[in-house]
Amino acid sequence: MPKTKTKSKRKSTKTKTSKSKYKRQPAELDSVYILKLTVYLILSSQWIHFTTTAGSGGMNFSLPLGAVLGLLLATHDRFKIDRKIEYAVILIAMLIGFWLPTGLSVVI
Repeated sequence: MPKTKTKSKRKSTKTKTSKSKYKRQPAELDSVYILKLTVYLILSSQWIHFTTTAGSGGMNFSLPLGAVLGLLLATHDRFKIDRKIEYAVILIAMLIGFWLPTGLSVVI
């Protein structure tokens, strides 16, 4: 019995778009928003603490490495949430992370 070939034609549905110049971006889910703020909070609280023990007076200084990385992520965020909120979370986490024992301690 010979095989019959059937061609199915797909109807393409074209939606009419308005001629406005502005496109609405899809709204982010709340879970994505909370996840981003949590990542900024944890990342920005990370510091590198340097301590020198040479000599009689040891010297301590710290670098906010996590805050710098958080700012880089915030400026290059593809799904833009309100940047003021991102910067506020990064700043608060950076200040709190300075006094908490988080991050990396290096003894020179």
